[in-house]
Amino acid sequence: MKPQDGYIAYIVNPKSGATCTKIMGRRFERYLVKSGYEVRSNLTTSLHHACELATDAAVDYDCAMVIVAGGDGTVREVAHGLEGSDKPLLIMPSGTENLLANELGFDEKLKTLVRTFEAGYIRPLDLGNVNGRCFTSIAGFGFDGEVVKKVSEQRDGHINHFDYFWPIWRTFWGYEFAPMRIQVDGEQIYDGPGLVFVGNISRYAIGLQILHYADFGDGLLDVCIYKCASRIHLIKHSMMTVLKHHANSRDVIYRQGKNINVSSDVSSIRTEIDGDPGPALPVEINVLPHAVNCIVPEKAKPAGIRTRIVRAIG
Repeated sequence: MKPQDGYIAYIVNPKSGATCTKIMGRRFERYLVKSGYEVRSNLTTSLHHACELATDAAVDYDCAMVIVAGGDGTVREVAHGLEGSDKPLLIMPSGTENLLANELGFDEKLKTLVRTFEAGYIRPLDLGNVNGRCFTSIAGFGFDGEVVKKVSEQRDGHINHFDYFWPIWRTFWGYEFAPMRIQVDGEQIYDGPGLVFVGNISRYAIGLQILHYADFGDGLLDVCIYKCASRIHLIKHSMMTVLKHHANSRDVIYRQGKNINVSSDVSSIRTEIDGDPGPALPVEINVLPHAVNCIVPEKAKPAGIRTRIVRAIG
């Protein structure tokens, strides 16, 4: 990209990110301006506002690309706004977990952003659609959704990994493993108690490779179902996931597909999409193949544990 190609829409969530990532964001913006680019910065006031800003940029002939600085929720809404547009998206991770940015290979270094921008290497990103709401990374049903609900209820601005400790602890001791029915491309593959994850990327929180075989640009969504009816089962599944042996376990179902349905006779089951509370069951999930063009580090691999720890510490 060259300065004469058009302006850069820089969408920033001011409530997202630790101090170090906010400093990096300002330094990256100064680099762009110093390099001759016109940068139009906008601070988001809500997730819906982030989507509106991206939608406006998508249809603006004078806009050449979009940069988003924020966490998974902000990135999701900006990607939603750009869906179907040819405007490239560059992610400047500044949230708590940054699932998609980690998967794309971004670390905590400014030089990685600069090199990625200068190289302009683009890969298509699929999106998932849950009852009309888009997601970029992972949707969780059951235990995971209950944890996110508890975190959301106590959230006030930027959060860190420690804010998840008590919600996870409380959910672990109080959760009742209700049955769910899961269909993939019209075939019912499970009916029973468990944990369900549907997603577009391989790694979840703290780098756990729950959706081990996922590829964000293959036009498919990955489904991982943990057959689980007790806390003992949950501990076992957790250990197998940490050891990366869960995908082929006999009490785990792993599939790929384009259309997924999750339903239950129990109305209290919680859901989450990209770390935010999701819609009530039943849900229809569809893949939107190659929905967004993302500028990514060339030949980069998903971020390792070191990068995740540095971001967690801030």
